[in-house]
Amino acid sequence: MTPAEIKAKLLEAAKPHVVFDGWSEATYQAATAESGIDPAMARQACPRGPVDLALAYHAAGDAGMQARMKAADLETMRYRDRVIFAVRTRLELIEDKELVRRGMTLFALPQYAGLGAQAMWQTSDAVWRALGDTSGDVNWYTKRMTLSGVYGSTVLYWLGDNSDGNADTWAFLDRRIEDVMQFEKFKARLRENKLISGLMAGPLSFLGQIKAPEAGQQTGMPGRWNGPK
Repeated sequence: MTPAEIKAKLLEAAKPHVVFDGWSEATYQAATAESGIDPAMARQACPRGPVDLALAYHAAGDAGMQARMKAADLETMRYRDRVIFAVRTRLELIEDKELVRRGMTLFALPQYAGLGAQAMWQTSDAVWRALGDTSGDVNWYTKRMTLSGVYGSTVLYWLGDNSDGNADTWAFLDRRIEDVMQFEKFKARLRENKLISGLMAGPLSFLGQIKAPEAGQQTGMPGRWNGPK
């Protein structure tokens, strides 16, 4: 098996244990034993043990979201509705809220906070790339930063939502996306203002120099930082 296949098998074995033991070493060891994978091979695929499994779970959710977006008829939707569809799809793919809640507990630890922020950024990047974003200036950053905030706040709301079919969460998401749309309109007005555009030329030039690698190679936060090793 390839390292990716090993990690996927470990992840499936780990999920039932996460609910009780979190993304912990106990969960990792149980998953290794139950999957029948040689411990040395398991550690090679997941050198950080449970942390790598938690990140693999998050990445799998991003991949599933992108697959559904690719299969959906997005052209019939308004742009704001495409973004809502993406975020809602991302949450609907989660089998158990406890898997996310336990992940947030893990990435709240100081030594893993950077990895948690990186995962959030990558989710936002996955959404924009699936929507065909081709921005190459400061918009590349603002879109991902703004959506990261929307996604993070929506996840927190969703975790405590007991409404039928998570109706309250979807209403909350709709309001947050409307805020984003208003922000985009505000940015457009700024770009049309020649005085402000001139004042911003320097900072935007600097951001352009530290832009992350091209799509498909983006493995970290913006700039040249790739998160804790």
